[in-house]
Amino acid sequence: MRKLLCPQCKVPSMYVKNGRGERRVVYVTVEGGVVARTEGESLDGFDLDTVYCMGCSWSGSPKRLVRM
Repeated sequence: MRKLLCPQCKVPSMYVKNGRGERRVVYVTVEGGVVARTEGESLDGFDLDTVYCMGCSWSGSPKRLVRM
């Protein structure tokens, strides 16, 4: 699976949050899909419109991520 990278620090690891502030580690595929890092984890209830970089302070739309 090819992953998109943070536009600021070029790290592929992101996370998303839900309404209770819980985090789930994700990757964003080159097709724009947000997938959980751990296979089988559900992303139900998580806001997939905003991703947060695990390597720096960047956050934003998955559409703003870059290819390597």
